[in-house]
Amino acid sequence: MSYVLTLVASDTKNPVTPKHFKEIGAIIDAYNMSYKGKVKWLDKDKAADIGISDKAQFSLVAHLRDFLANDKIDFFITHNEHRAKKLLLADMDSTIVTGETLDEMAGHVGIKDQVAEITARAMNGELDFHAAIRERVGLLKDLPFADVEDTLEHTELSKGAQTFIQTMRAQGATCVLVSGGFTVFTNAIAEKCGFHFNHGNTLEVEDGKLTGKVVDPILDKFSKVEFLKSYMGDLGLEAIDCMTIGDGANDIPMLKLADLGIGYKPKEAVKKEVSNAILYGDLTAALYAQGYSRKMFQIGL
Repeated sequence: MSYVLTLVASDTKNPVTPKHFKEIGAIIDAYNMSYKGKVKWLDKDKAADIGISDKAQFSLVAHLRDFLANDKIDFFITHNEHRAKKLLLADMDSTIVTGETLDEMAGHVGIKDQVAEITARAMNGELDFHAAIRERVGLLKDLPFADVEDTLEHTELSKGAQTFIQTMRAQGATCVLVSGGFTVFTNAIAEKCGFHFNHGNTLEVEDGKLTGKVVDPILDKFSKVEFLKSYMGDLGLEAIDCMTIGDGANDIPMLKLADLGIGYKPKEAVKKEVSNAILYGDLTAALYAQGYSRKMFQIGL
């Protein structure tokens, strides 16, 4: 099976250049690898790829991350076959949207920093996810549901989110939003971006206020994997047909199960486990990783 190395610039000040590929050629030679074919430009100065002889070991991934850090260039090493994926499962908080929706809800009662500290530890794999979500939601007992709706109204999409989803959808991919967050957010964000389906946890509400409880069962990292397997089965797909993207520790199992698992601005726990990551750019980098050229993008949708 053959592989492809893709470089994606994150800003116009540091474009991708032939020099980058020349210097990387010398790096991969030290790992007994070589280029296959010529550089193909997906977007002038922005993104390009080239065939490589083998799959990269994590030592090479770390080397390339160090080499490309100064120019803030993201890179991906993927299979040449089945590059354009037919199924996408995406995390929501800090991936498709810019922040953590639970933390933002906590801001309405003045405890955002307290809740955010628990969230950060949970997303880096330091806390049990079930216990962490129950503790955080418990702190929001009696929060008016109107404040939850206000949080939704002020929730911002990550840069490139709509283009990312609409482009994959236009090319026939099934797009699924799957989150450890809450359905009041996943329903709205999925519709705004163009996801076909969405899944999340459910907040218990009585008399217009949160009870401080999450309705069982809680969707966690294992649930995300089960959703991925379920959609693969329903659509008759294999792992090589699938892409997943997320930022936190609870995303790691689904990132590793799919052929193309991408960490988006990933927590340290994710960076240690996943080779492909968007460290600097926006979500459209995930399209270049699949071999999409700029002219294929569904811009502004």
